[in-house]
Amino acid sequence: MKHKLMRITTVPISLLVLLKKQLVFMSQYFDVLAVSSAGDALQQVGKEAPVRIKAVNMTRRVTPLQDLVGIFKLCRVMLAERPSIVHTHTPKAGLLGMIAAKLVGVPIRLHTVAGLPVLEKKGLLKWTMGITEILTSACATHIYANSPNMMRLMIDRRYCTGKKIKVIGRGSTGGIDTAVFNPDLPGIIAAKTETRTALRLKDDAFVYCFIGRMVGDKGISELVSAFCNLYKQNPRMILLLVGPFENELDPLPAAIHKLINEHEGIRWLDFQTDIRKYLAISDVFVFPSYREGFPNVIMQAGAMGVPCIVSNINGCNEIINEGLNGLIVPVKNIPHLEQAMARLHATPTERLNMATASRAIIQSRYESDLLIGQIFSEYQLQIQKYNNKN
Repeated sequence: MKHKLMRITTVPISLLVLLKKQLVFMSQYFDVLAVSSAGDALQQVGKEAPVRIKAVNMTRRVTPLQDLVGIFKLCRVMLAERPSIVHTHTPKAGLLGMIAAKLVGVPIRLHTVAGLPVLEKKGLLKWTMGITEILTSACATHIYANSPNMMRLMIDRRYCTGKKIKVIGRGSTGGIDTAVFNPDLPGIIAAKTETRTALRLKDDAFVYCFIGRMVGDKGISELVSAFCNLYKQNPRMILLLVGPFENELDPLPAAIHKLINEHEGIRWLDFQTDIRKYLAISDVFVFPSYREGFPNVIMQAGAMGVPCIVSNINGCNEIINEGLNGLIVPVKNIPHLEQAMARLHATPTERLNMATASRAIIQSRYESDLLIGQIFSEYQLQIQKYNNKN
């Protein structure tokens, strides 16, 4: 009989976009139950992966009463399923999932830390979120940081002990399927002209691209400001922004929001399930985030042969090697960001060399099949250790 494995995320899009390939693989060896808040993406996971799904609503905000209800519902699911392993991702799913798994006695309780929102918070909220990280780690049997720098942050801030935390492979939550994120696929090449036409791009347009949530923590204000300065000098430049606004959680300043909607050089698109065609028409990917775990989108851009400009934070500065596959700039620094964007526009040979190196680096370090095998080996190891103790 197969061991039961529960994978839990706060929102279903994480299961669909980041973890679906892992779910498909693990279903060969485990009875897999994917749990997340309700939504179309969760139903899609159930259709596209040979796993069972269960909706348990969780919020991404500080909501104590709703969180208690979430813990209760997760406990009921775990008592009914009796999983051998519960593996959680994202902060709220980690907190609720690890507490529930501890309460009902799940033997192997794993949590992956892919980012620390607490780093950009202040006051009581910062203290509260710090306590939740400590509590999540205390309830887990093992913690997996998705980058070496993230592991050091967790230990240095005493969110977790060094004995409990490790990095699987070279890092990343799900790795990148470079056979899918491949700029030479016939369908991707064929879609370039259509995509450029749909976005009203001239033949000589130079495209900077950002893909992610349109929120302050992603450095959107700095990116828009830097681009607008450059656009005054070269109106052939285009800034392509792909991703949803989150006005309730982290709204952008009204002036930046207005520029995104009205500036003639900016193109905005809401969330897209397939971002490859947008990366394929991009000359440079720009990601000036304030905090990250190990951002998938930078690896996706690299796999598509797009050089990156990133902020000097953990995750970003581990994927990008300065001058080799991109440039690294200080956080929240518009002048340095503008200079880096201008540099890659002005140096096509350097840009081409970076593009070539980018795909090779992702293939050698972060191929998804390699990471999935390493995660499976970790599951097997933890099951063996538990069996030996009992």
